[in-house]
Amino acid sequence: MGDVKVRGEEKDGIGAEVDIWNYVFGYVKMAVVNCAIELGIADAIENYGSPMTLSELSTALECEPSRLYRIMRFLVHYQIFKEEPIGEDAIGYALTPLSRRLVRNGERSMAALLLLESSPVMLAPWHSLSARVLESGNAPFEATNGKDLWSYTEVNPGHSKLFDEAMACDARVAVPAIIEGCPEVFEGLGSLIDVGGGNGTALTLLVKAFPWIRGINFDLPHVVAVAPKYNGIENVGGDMFESVPKADAAFFMWVLHDWGDEECIKILKKCREAIPKDKGKLIIVDAVLEEHKDEKLDFLRLTLDMVMMAHTNKGKERTLKEWTYVLKEAGFTRFSVKHIRAVQSVIEAYP
Repeated sequence: MGDVKVRGEEKDGIGAEVDIWNYVFGYVKMAVVNCAIELGIADAIENYGSPMTLSELSTALECEPSRLYRIMRFLVHYQIFKEEPIGEDAIGYALTPLSRRLVRNGERSMAALLLLESSPVMLAPWHSLSARVLESGNAPFEATNGKDLWSYTEVNPGHSKLFDEAMACDARVAVPAIIEGCPEVFEGLGSLIDVGGGNGTALTLLVKAFPWIRGINFDLPHVVAVAPKYNGIENVGGDMFESVPKADAAFFMWVLHDWGDEECIKILKKCREAIPKDKGKLIIVDAVLEEHKDEKLDFLRLTLDMVMMAHTNKGKERTLKEWTYVLKEAGFTRFSVKHIRAVQSVIEAYP
């Protein structure tokens, strides 16, 4: 029995010796994928329409072949791209389901979100995470960038544009899952306000799916000033802490997790004032921690909680108990949680 225990410990030790390198060089995968997006590798192969040889790819991208080969070797190893034979003696690089998510204008592209999270502005706060955990710790984003995320975004148009494009990436994944998983949520609504709707991507997808809904895309004035115009949607600038335009229902997607409980309660109270007392409701699309035990996306929900700690002053992902608290404090007496095929769940809440 003793030998078995020792062998088990040795096996665990060997695993640790391998795993620790994933943490030592954990940034490398993000950096190389970021490199692939910036070079436009997936876009080039997609536009070419078939696998590309190293020579063809390096010519199209104006890259030095030997260095591009090393990048592709890494990406193929992690099955981000794949190799396919071309003719009898040539090998070409082809897209995989994963690399299709790196095509900038792809239907389910996540390129902008990855570019945002790998940008120096968003990476720098992670170096102050330990300071944040201390009792006297300051918010990492503000400590490294001089302003909180929202103030920084307001005065940096390039970052604001990238941020809105990144949020649109998630919308193109999450909203179809909402439409497929719980379309009944939108039945009977004449109007819907997307609070913190960014460039209007989420609301556009919803109005297309449910054309009887009149949409209001509500965000800060500098955000909606550059938001595209869509039929059936009105872009309205304002401050959700001050007032929210009236509608049958208020929609939030990846907004409330940016704020602490006190701020969330204040926002939700403003929404309660904006919706009808008898049939109005909230539709919140956000993560619910501990709802999916051993579910594939659990790691991502916990990771997002760390992102909130690094990038916001008081934001966090919430458990069902924590959602219950903020909703009841804001005057919403009943709610239900619907699970969809995404990292988020859909919370329907009523006054």
